[in-house]
Amino acid sequence: MSDSFDEKAITWDADPAKRERAAAVARGIRKVIGSRSLSRALEYGCGTGLLSFELLPLFSEVTLMDTSDGMLDALREKIGLAGVRNMRPVKLNLLSDPMPEETYTCIYNMMVLHHISDVATLIQKFYDLLEAGGILCVADLDEEDGSFHGDGFGGHRGFDRQALRAMAEKAGFGEVRFDDIFQMPRTVGDSVRMFSLFLMTAVKSV
Repeated sequence: MSDSFDEKAITWDADPAKRERAAAVARGIRKVIGSRSLSRALEYGCGTGLLSFELLPLFSEVTLMDTSDGMLDALREKIGLAGVRNMRPVKLNLLSDPMPEETYTCIYNMMVLHHISDVATLIQKFYDLLEAGGILCVADLDEEDGSFHGDGFGGHRGFDRQALRAMAEKAGFGEVRFDDIFQMPRTVGDSVRMFSLFLMTAVKSV
C-alpha cells in the first residue's frame, strides 16, 4: 500500500475533490466536537495532512501518523512552508509497530479504514490510545460494489454502518453515531459516479 501512496503523494493535493472532501469531513468533526476542550489529537493515515490542516485550530498538538514515506515527505514540506510548530509527522503502523506512549483526546481519520485488513483490532487500539472522554472520528465509504477502487483492490468495499457500530461498541466505545458527510465523485468506466461517505463518531466513556 505504501508504494502506491508514495507515487501519488506529489499530486495528491492537486485534486479538488480531495480538498473538498477534507473540508466537508472537517466541518462534520467540528460540529460533533462543539465546545469540548480537546488538546492532543492524532490523525491516523494522515497522507499529506489535508484534514489536519483544516482542523488545526481545534488542538494544541497534532500527531500525524502514516506508513507512506512519500506522503510524510510531502507533509513535512507543507508544515515547513506554513511555519506550523504544533504538528508532528510520525511513520508508524499501529497494527505492527509498538504502541506509542502518548494518549490523545481526539483520534480521527479519513478514507483509511477500508484499506485496513483488521479493522476491529485497529478500532480497539484507537480506544486504548484515547483518554477518558476522548472522541474517535472516522470518515469512510458506505458499503459499495467495489467500483470505487476497481478490480485488484484488496481492501474493504466500504462498510455496513451497523457492522462498524458493533466493532466500536465491542471495543468499549459509547455514544456511537453516524452522519452523512460527503458525496465523492469517481470516474467509473465512461461515467462519473457518486459514492457516499459517512462520519462515525464515538466516545470513550469516562
